[in-house]
Amino acid sequence: MWETSHPLSFAVAGYAIAASIMPNLVLIAAGHLVGTIPAAADHGLGSPAGHRLVVALAITGALYAAALVLGPVQSALSSVVKWRLVYRTEDRLIAAVSGPVGIAHLEDPKVLDDLALAQGQLTGQMPADAPMTLALVVSNRVSGLLACLVLASWQWWLGLGMFVMWMAIRRPQLALIREQGALYAGSSEDLRRAWYLQRLAASPGVAKESRVFGLGGWLVDRYRSTFLMAMAAPWAVLRRLDRAVLFLSLPVLVAFGVACGYLGLAAYRGEIGLGTLAIMLPMLAATTPLGDISWDDVALSWMIQGLPRVGELETSLSAAVSGLAGSLPVAGTGLPVREVRFEEVRFRYPGADRDVFGGLDLVLRAGQSTALVGINGAGKTTLVKLLARLHDPVSGRILVDGTDLSLLRPTEWQRQVAVVFQDFAHYPLSFAENIGFGSPSFLSDVAGLSDAARRAGALDVLSGLSGPSGPSGLSGWDTVLSRSYDGGVDLSGGQWQRIALARALFAVRHGATILVLDEPTAWLDARGEADFFDRFLEITEGTTTLIISHRFSTVRRADHICVLDEGRVLEEGDHESLIAAGRRYAELFGLQAARFASDGAPGSGSDGEGGP
Repeated sequence: MWETSHPLSFAVAGYAIAASIMPNLVLIAAGHLVGTIPAAADHGLGSPAGHRLVVALAITGALYAAALVLGPVQSALSSVVKWRLVYRTEDRLIAAVSGPVGIAHLEDPKVLDDLALAQGQLTGQMPADAPMTLALVVSNRVSGLLACLVLASWQWWLGLGMFVMWMAIRRPQLALIREQGALYAGSSEDLRRAWYLQRLAASPGVAKESRVFGLGGWLVDRYRSTFLMAMAAPWAVLRRLDRAVLFLSLPVLVAFGVACGYLGLAAYRGEIGLGTLAIMLPMLAATTPLGDISWDDVALSWMIQGLPRVGELETSLSAAVSGLAGSLPVAGTGLPVREVRFEEVRFRYPGADRDVFGGLDLVLRAGQSTALVGINGAGKTTLVKLLARLHDPVSGRILVDGTDLSLLRPTEWQRQVAVVFQDFAHYPLSFAENIGFGSPSFLSDVAGLSDAARRAGALDVLSGLSGPSGPSGLSGWDTVLSRSYDGGVDLSGGQWQRIALARALFAVRHGATILVLDEPTAWLDARGEADFFDRFLEITEGTTTLIISHRFSTVRRADHICVLDEGRVLEEGDHESLIAAGRRYAELFGLQAARFASDGAPGSGSDGEGGP
């Protein structure tokens, strides 16, 4: 809070002080007012006693009005503080998770749990509300303490007795609240899963399947069971808290009965006047916040669970930043000039029980196209992550023209690699931005955007869009590619794949030297696939290209082909030599060719575009 805004911090502190004092001042003034009524009634308002009544009434009214103003002040201040802290917290979290050049932290359940707690997603209580909630809790405690002091000013033992009683009662309740807050943090993974199910029910992308397959009831049942399982332990603590409050209410009733009886007896004996009685009697009730457990206490315990997570994430992820290190410059070098070589590379995902690669040896020759072939799970996509340095190998080396990749500046190296991932991103932004994100610094390169779209065959997609003219003057460039926004449109899978390819080609235009195509035709229809084949040489010309595909019609056009099996290169060569060898590649090619032949697919012969 202090780092976000000094003035707001002072404002919150000032509110807490005012909220602590004002209730007791109102009670004291009101009690004094009651005490002046008999004399004023006896002597009239024109008498000195009447004047004292009028003054007491004015003071009480002013204090009461000031107390009423505290409510709107609290609402306004809470709103300002909350959203300032939300923006500040989100900025810190985005910076923290975006800092590491790798992605291992985004696949770590603990990081995701901490992120959800820091954002307040799991409990529904945002950490950004903690400063004002804390101010309310503190002001209530101080107000109760001041009430005890007022009682002690009349009878010291009465004020001390109320203080001791409330402290003794509050301690076990506070322990239960802290236990409940810790249990929420411990249930974060189950809660995160429950909120995921909740979002699924409202996700447009899932809505089609959930309706067709009748998943609505399953989502509701699974959400309910997951949420109830996650909340079982915290709710059990709440029930214990309820029982504790019920049990502790007995000594409170006894204490109030004794105190009220003593006040009544003193008044009956004439030991105190009406004014003192009118002040001390409500002061007994005013001590309640000192030991009472309110919803603010419970909510604060939840909010506090998220507050430390921001700093913890920043600390842990800053270590991740230094984990993928390297100091040698890459920008402007044109690397690789000769090759990228994988030497005895071993890699295993954190928490996995087996290696993806157990000693991979592979060479990607600069300026040529290399295709990777293998069954699902052979490690093809993982190899792309290592090449782009989203992960580092556990052992072994990746050499770029003889230099260990771990010695190169990771962010600069990543700018050298343009990837069309199999699960490429669908940005709910404009057509131009979806392509321009390949090199964000050059979003204003209109000619480059158009050329990348043309080479990827995405201009046909653009021609079908209606929308405002973009920077090139062509209609549709600024059309948002999502129906979640006014004027937005949805695209087919094949159209999105063309845009993803255009994004990678735009990156190549602005400095990327390695082009990775992971299943580049998976979403394309037969015509689109044939068009891609026609453009293949133009797309890959002069660029170090890595192609991953199950379609041999794509693979066979590569300069060099490697067959991956169980994390190793089983065989390699060009299409003709691998067919002649009659091993794994020839077997897979034959299986696919037989399927096309049995389907009677046009062009399924050995030279056809539609077949392997």
